[in-house]
Amino acid sequence: MTSLPLIPVDPDAPGARRAAMPPQHLADLDLAGRKDLVTKLGESAFRARQISTHYFGRLVRDPAQMTDLPASSRDRLADQLLPRLLTPVRELACDDGATRKALWRLHDGSLVESVLMGYPDRVTVCISSQAGCGMACPFCATGQAGLTRNLSTAEIVDQAVYLAGVAASGKVAGSPPRLSHVVFMGMGEPLANYNRVIAAIRRLVAPAPEGLGLSQRHITVSTVGLVPAIHRLASEDLSVTLALSLHAPDDELRDELVPVNQRWKVCEVLDAAWAYAARTGRRVSIEYAMIKDVNDQPWRADLLGRLLAGKLAHVNLIPLNPTPGSRWDASPKPVEREFVRRLRDAGVSTTVRDTRGREIDGACGQLAAAEDSGTDPAGEMTA
Repeated sequence: MTSLPLIPVDPDAPGARRAAMPPQHLADLDLAGRKDLVTKLGESAFRARQISTHYFGRLVRDPAQMTDLPASSRDRLADQLLPRLLTPVRELACDDGATRKALWRLHDGSLVESVLMGYPDRVTVCISSQAGCGMACPFCATGQAGLTRNLSTAEIVDQAVYLAGVAASGKVAGSPPRLSHVVFMGMGEPLANYNRVIAAIRRLVAPAPEGLGLSQRHITVSTVGLVPAIHRLASEDLSVTLALSLHAPDDELRDELVPVNQRWKVCEVLDAAWAYAARTGRRVSIEYAMIKDVNDQPWRADLLGRLLAGKLAHVNLIPLNPTPGSRWDASPKPVEREFVRRLRDAGVSTTVRDTRGREIDGACGQLAAAEDSGTDPAGEMTA
């Protein structure tokens, strides 16, 4: 059994280890904070709105393209409000360009990933909230790598702004040109970087030029089940979707697959999820990776069905994308179909997640692991 990682629920709490964070960026601040900073630089307050309109409204991240800013002011404003946060390492595409995965190097050398997925009716981006992850789930590439540090609010937001620009450029054929959905399902445990993730959500949903102007209902926050943080999220007056990475309905197995279960058991985690649903009116997404001969037995489907029956919940079964050298593998399709049947017979809404990006190391953390090991994933590459 994997031992429980000793990660504080709130890394911003007194006594939590501080990692070297990047320089402040405009996305770290609300519009009022940007105006205050600009005036302290000796510029007119309206310059904050100008530069914010470029970044959030026009998806321009390069200060050189902000030609309506006076040259005498542009460099100073860019230094203070638009430091470079993400340096591209590689970008891979598959599914005829509908899936694009970006690998970034941060100012301290850490690697993070984000993914754009285009569909006929929407464009979704999956973004990271931490470099690495401290939750130690043994079937997850990011969990195997461990936690490096939390991302800043702006490092989180900048991933979405970049990929929103990719969508707006028309590179994702057959999809709308506007980013519509953001899921916090990339590297890291979002609720372990609570304050910065909440600030990032507020930037994503604030109307331009303060933010990207996305719908709260189109934001999904994933968690392995940090119970106090789930209750805290319920009090934020946000209508985001909570996605609970359950992966096992019984404590014996979940203690191994999701080590934080050693602290908060299945019943406690589900009670927190139901409290969130009651407070927000939002259906909880139960994420369940189908792992061959581990958690895919019929009796576990029946137990999961009993736990969820009558609740405001939907099960999202995930065919496992195995990591190189892992002993874990995806459940066979007949086993998967039987699992779905049993859940639906119990009255539980269930779907199987569309598998995207297998040929570009699509599982979270795989591309970063490949970069660290020097291997070369197949696919289109740009830098």
